[in-house]
Amino acid sequence: FSMLTTRRRDSHAQRLHALNAHYAYYRTHPHPSEIAAADAELKRGIDDDWKASVQRYPEVLEYFYGLVRLDLPGDDEPGVRDPPLSALGGGAAFGGMGRKVRVQEPRERERRERRRSVAPPPMPPQPPRAPSRPQTAFAPMQGYGYVPPGY
Repeated sequence: FSMLTTRRRDSHAQRLHALNAHYAYYRTHPHPSEIAAADAELKRGIDDDWKASVQRYPEVLEYFYGLVRLDLPGDDEPGVRDPPLSALGGGAAFGGMGRKVRVQEPRERERRERRRSVAPPPMPPQPPRAPSRPQTAFAPMQGYGYVPPGY
């Protein structure tokens, strides 16, 4: 689709250039209706390209899916009869015994209780600090007035 659209846009640009060149010969501009007609033709052409591309989509999918080869194992193979995921439910990996999983509810309750416990008192406010260097007092002026005194 993008290749078809690129071709169509290049053709449209050439058409507009030819229109402008023709009218430049007469030292005038092309009529807006001619430019609008060329733009409408471009849009119709892009729509046609899109329809053609969409209609070919099943063919393209069939081609690319045809490149993939998928071989599934038979039903008698050990990996199919007892898949590795069966370890979660017991299976042959644990000798046929089911595996028990402890529910995490008590830990959740403990965490909630810790949140409800008394919070430590807030830190006392710190006294304001003295500036580390002396502040220069001068008013902004025009020109080089922002240079600190002493320079």
